[in-house]
Amino acid sequence: MSVHQTRLRVRYAETDQMGIVYHSHYFVWMEVGRVEYCRAAGLRYRDMEKDAGVLLAVVEAGCRYLAPAFYDEEVLVSTKVEEAGARMVRFAYEIRNAETSALLASGFTRHVFLGPDRKPRKLPDAYRQYFGV
Repeated sequence: MSVHQTRLRVRYAETDQMGIVYHSHYFVWMEVGRVEYCRAAGLRYRDMEKDAGVLLAVVEAGCRYLAPAFYDEEVLVSTKVEEAGARMVRFAYEIRNAETSALLASGFTRHVFLGPDRKPRKLPDAYRQYFGV
Protein backbone atom coordinates (compact mmCIF):
# COMPACT_ATOMS: atom_id res chain seq x y z
CA MET A 1 0.00 0.00 0.00
CA SER A 2 1.40 3.39 -0.88
CA VAL A 3 -0.56 6.05 1.06
CA HIS A 4 -3.51 5.76 3.41
CA GLN A 5 -5.71 8.72 4.39
CA THR A 6 -7.47 9.06 7.71
CA ARG A 7 -10.07 11.79 8.26
CA LEU A 8 -10.35 13.39 11.71
CA ARG A 9 -12.39 16.26 13.15
CA VAL A 10 -10.58 18.66 15.47
CA ARG A 11 -12.03 18.36 18.96
CA TYR A 12 -12.32 21.34 21.29
CA ALA A 13 -10.05 19.60 23.82
CA GLU A 14 -7.27 19.57 21.22
CA THR A 15 -7.12 23.35 20.97
CA ASP A 16 -5.29 25.91 23.05
CA GLN A 17 -6.51 29.24 24.40
CA MET A 18 -6.21 30.77 20.91
CA GLY A 19 -8.47 28.11 19.38
CA ILE A 20 -5.53 26.56 17.53
CA VAL A 21 -4.67 22.87 17.76
CA TYR A 22 -1.95 22.41 20.37
CA HIS A 23 1.26 21.10 18.80
CA SER A 24 1.42 17.76 20.63
CA HIS A 25 -1.88 16.61 19.15
CA TYR A 26 -0.29 16.32 15.71
CA PHE A 27 1.72 13.38 17.08
CA VAL A 28 -1.51 11.78 18.31
CA TRP A 29 -2.97 12.22 14.83
CA MET A 30 0.14 10.60 13.35
CA GLU A 31 -0.39 7.62 15.64
CA VAL A 32 -4.01 7.36 14.51
CA GLY A 33 -2.85 7.55 10.89
CA ARG A 34 -0.23 4.85 11.47
CA VAL A 35 -2.67 2.45 13.15
CA GLU A 36 -5.26 2.99 10.40
CA TYR A 37 -2.58 2.54 7.73
CA CYS A 38 -1.74 -0.87 9.21
CA ARG A 39 -5.42 -1.79 9.57
CA ALA A 40 -6.09 -0.90 5.91
CA ALA A 41 -3.11 -3.07 4.92
CA GLY A 42 -4.69 -5.99 6.80
CA LEU A 43 -2.63 -5.80 9.98
CA ARG A 44 -3.91 -4.88 13.42
CA TYR A 45 -1.23 -3.57 15.77
CA ARG A 46 -2.90 -5.35 18.66
CA ASP A 47 -2.72 -8.73 16.94
CA MET A 48 0.96 -8.32 16.07
CA GLU A 49 1.73 -7.43 19.69
CA LYS A 50 -0.41 -10.22 21.13
CA ASP A 51 0.26 -13.03 18.66
CA ALA A 52 3.93 -12.46 17.79
CA GLY A 53 5.10 -10.34 20.71
CA VAL A 54 6.31 -7.67 18.29
CA LEU A 55 6.29 -4.11 19.59
CA LEU A 56 7.02 -0.92 17.64
CA ALA A 57 9.00 1.49 19.78
CA VAL A 58 9.18 5.10 18.64
CA VAL A 59 12.86 6.08 18.65
CA GLU A 60 12.59 9.34 16.73
CA ALA A 61 9.78 11.70 15.76
CA GLY A 62 9.53 15.07 14.11
CA CYS A 63 6.92 17.51 12.91
CA ARG A 64 7.09 20.70 10.86
CA TYR A 65 4.13 22.99 11.47
CA LEU A 66 3.12 25.07 8.47
CA ALA A 67 -0.39 26.38 9.18
CA PRO A 68 -2.82 26.13 12.08
CA ALA A 69 -5.79 23.80 12.40
CA PHE A 70 -8.84 25.03 14.31
CA TYR A 71 -11.70 23.55 16.32
CA ASP A 72 -14.32 21.62 14.32
CA GLU A 73 -12.28 21.59 11.10
CA GLU A 74 -11.67 18.27 9.43
CA VAL A 75 -8.13 17.20 8.72
CA LEU A 76 -6.73 14.44 6.54
CA VAL A 77 -3.73 12.50 7.79
CA SER A 78 -1.86 10.87 4.90
CA THR A 79 0.43 8.07 6.06
CA LYS A 80 2.98 6.02 4.18
CA VAL A 81 5.97 3.82 4.90
CA GLU A 82 8.94 5.89 3.86
CA GLU A 83 11.67 3.39 4.72
CA ALA A 84 11.66 -0.12 6.14
CA GLY A 85 14.08 -2.86 7.04
CA ALA A 86 14.14 -6.00 9.12
CA ARG A 87 14.75 -4.00 12.32
CA MET A 88 13.09 -0.63 11.77
CA VAL A 89 10.37 1.25 9.93
CA ARG A 90 9.94 4.95 9.24
CA PHE A 91 6.50 6.43 8.55
CA ALA A 92 5.95 9.79 6.86
CA TYR A 93 2.84 11.91 7.38
CA GLU A 94 1.13 14.90 5.82
CA ILE A 95 -1.70 16.59 7.67
CA ARG A 96 -3.96 18.72 5.49
CA ASN A 97 -7.11 20.74 5.90
CA ALA A 98 -9.76 18.43 4.42
CA GLU A 99 -11.75 21.27 2.85
CA THR A 100 -8.94 23.34 1.31
CA SER A 101 -6.17 20.71 1.01
CA ALA A 102 -3.79 23.22 2.59
CA LEU A 103 -0.77 21.49 4.10
CA LEU A 104 -0.87 22.07 7.85
CA ALA A 105 2.04 19.90 8.98
CA SER A 106 4.40 17.20 7.81
CA GLY A 107 6.19 14.74 10.01
CA PHE A 108 7.72 11.35 10.57
CA THR A 109 8.15 8.66 13.17
CA ARG A 110 10.89 6.05 13.22
CA HIS A 111 10.27 2.77 15.04
CA VAL A 112 12.43 -0.15 16.07
CA PHE A 113 10.90 -3.61 16.28
CA LEU A 114 11.14 -5.09 19.78
CA GLY A 115 10.41 -8.50 21.22
CA PRO A 116 8.39 -9.19 24.38
CA ASP A 117 11.60 -8.59 26.37
CA ARG A 118 11.66 -5.05 24.92
CA LYS A 119 14.97 -5.71 23.18
CA PRO A 120 15.47 -5.04 19.45
CA ARG A 121 14.68 -7.94 17.16
CA LYS A 122 14.11 -8.63 13.51
CA LEU A 123 10.57 -8.41 12.27
CA PRO A 124 9.19 -11.95 11.72
CA ASP A 125 8.75 -12.93 8.08
CA ALA A 126 4.96 -13.16 8.45
CA TYR A 127 4.75 -9.37 9.05
CA ARG A 128 7.30 -8.07 6.56
CA GLN A 129 4.79 -7.64 3.73
CA TYR A 130 2.83 -5.07 5.75
CA PHE A 131 5.84 -2.78 6.00
CA GLY A 132 7.32 -3.41 2.55
CA VAL A 133 10.34 -5.30 3.89
